[in-house]
Amino acid sequence: MNYTRIATKSVRYISRKVLFEVLSEEEQAILTEERASDSVDVCIVGGGPAGLATAIKLKQLDNEHGNGDLRVVVLEKAGDFGSHIVSGAVLEPKPFLELFPNSELTEQTGGIPLPPDMVTKATRDCMRFLTKNSAYPMPEPPQMTNKNKNFIASLSNVVKYLSEQAEEIGVELYPGVSVSELIYNESGDAIKGVATNDLGIGKDGRPKSSFERGMEFHARVTVLAEGCHGSLSKQAISKFNLRANSFPQTYGLGIKEIWEVLPDNFEKGLVAHSMGFPLSTSEYGGGFMYHFGDGLVAVGLVIGLDYENPYISPYQEFQKMKTHPFYSNVLEGGKCISYAARALNEGGYQSIPKLHFPGGILVGCSAGFMNVPKIKGTHTAMKSGMVAAEQIFETIKELGAVDEETFEDASYIPIDLQSYATEFEKSWASKELYAVRNVRPSFTTQLGFLGGICHAGMTTMLTFGHEPWTFGHHLTDAGKTKPAKNYSPIEYPKPDGKLTFDILTSVSRTGTHHDEDEKCHLRIPAQDTGRHAARNYPEFKGIEQRFCPAGVYEYIPDENEELGVKFQINSQNCIHCKTCDIKVPTQDITWTVPEGGDGPKYYMT
Repeated sequence: MNYTRIATKSVRYISRKVLFEVLSEEEQAILTEERASDSVDVCIVGGGPAGLATAIKLKQLDNEHGNGDLRVVVLEKAGDFGSHIVSGAVLEPKPFLELFPNSELTEQTGGIPLPPDMVTKATRDCMRFLTKNSAYPMPEPPQMTNKNKNFIASLSNVVKYLSEQAEEIGVELYPGVSVSELIYNESGDAIKGVATNDLGIGKDGRPKSSFERGMEFHARVTVLAEGCHGSLSKQAISKFNLRANSFPQTYGLGIKEIWEVLPDNFEKGLVAHSMGFPLSTSEYGGGFMYHFGDGLVAVGLVIGLDYENPYISPYQEFQKMKTHPFYSNVLEGGKCISYAARALNEGGYQSIPKLHFPGGILVGCSAGFMNVPKIKGTHTAMKSGMVAAEQIFETIKELGAVDEETFEDASYIPIDLQSYATEFEKSWASKELYAVRNVRPSFTTQLGFLGGICHAGMTTMLTFGHEPWTFGHHLTDAGKTKPAKNYSPIEYPKPDGKLTFDILTSVSRTGTHHDEDEKCHLRIPAQDTGRHAARNYPEFKGIEQRFCPAGVYEYIPDENEELGVKFQINSQNCIHCKTCDIKVPTQDITWTVPEGGDGPKYYMT
């Protein structure tokens, strides 16, 4: 194949595109006009559990021990708080009890300060190893025990509730606001704040009649609480070299459905997990099934994105998993009402980056606090936000009112909140993560799958993290991907429309929406699809259309193309899982925020 010719065609395409997108002076002036700005004490980017826990704790401290005047702002890209949130979710009550210690709801629910109709107490644990047709009991590590202490819930509903509590005590909440840019000080060595996305820019890059310039928020402290692999967090980690002393992060992809099941198949409070089928011993992951509410079951699969075989489709593996009797006996005769997918951090303690930098900090999944053996991260993410709030308050409580002159003053020194990292290291969350630090990486060492199970059992049941070694992740998930020539294509069963579904049917259950005439938020160099295909398709044979759980990427047969296929990005399908940014082998897809309010509108996830 003549790759030189392909590259030449790509260059010509870029030249034509650049020529087409030359803007008039008026258009350039519109796009670069000065933004309006607002000065606040603390700006929190992301309204998930960590961001809201930060905001609530900070405002509680201000109202109780300060003058109540601190401006705490939360910017959330979802149109409604909770509508971009995905999790299992089995919640540990500890951070909620610390955040709302005097709530009367704790007694009503039997242990967690959330509305009783929002949570279901776990009543039974079940762990199975699956072969193609059988299920074998597995010993459950004590860390995974949920019975009579943890609660099943829709995390999207919990986040909505937390946003209401935040607003009641004076936190300023702004949903439907995408934050696209870090704002640096004049010397470029500190964060001054953030800028929100411009609205009303067409696919061709030109401002439309509906154009609105983004707004800047300048803050004493900018808190990045975007969730796993956030776009601003990614920039900050790179800019300030925050991974200099940690291992690379590794990720999983969680895919989930909510079902209404038949009464005879429902066991309220059941928390079930599985390993094995449909995954081989070469992939890390497992399934879950949580019975909650009134006849609802959350079913899902988490697969490590460090898999090597580019023919694997996580979405299809999930559909296949549901055909196993362990799952199908519960789901058959029921109705799927919701679908969601999201990348999650799996690196653990040794992959946590430096948590602070001049002007800002990382909290929650922006840093990566998931406890992988528990398959839980909400409690540790919230704790990080609460520790951060305490240290922010102690640092800024005596500084007086903030305004634009604060940041223009020559004597102003950006806050570098090192005390946050120090105090988090002392917290129960840090100790918990350290104790299980060797579980996930033991499966990717030379120990192999069975060795990994044995080592994980040892560290969770015998040594409890006191082993004098720490395994690490030495390659990124993209770097672990091997060429397609090493494998055979996988033929997945066709969906039956009852238990298993095609990917577009699932996407229709997310409520996702993006303006058809807006700049593509999935960025490749010069948006040159031909060049991307030339770099990726010959070696990986269309991995993008398999790792994406939303049908965003396609290779369409086309005899007029040198490769015989044309690469296409269906950005309107994007459900903001971030898998493309993480897994594409050539690392030339960058996920950026679309216009505020765009994306999924998750229900009960």
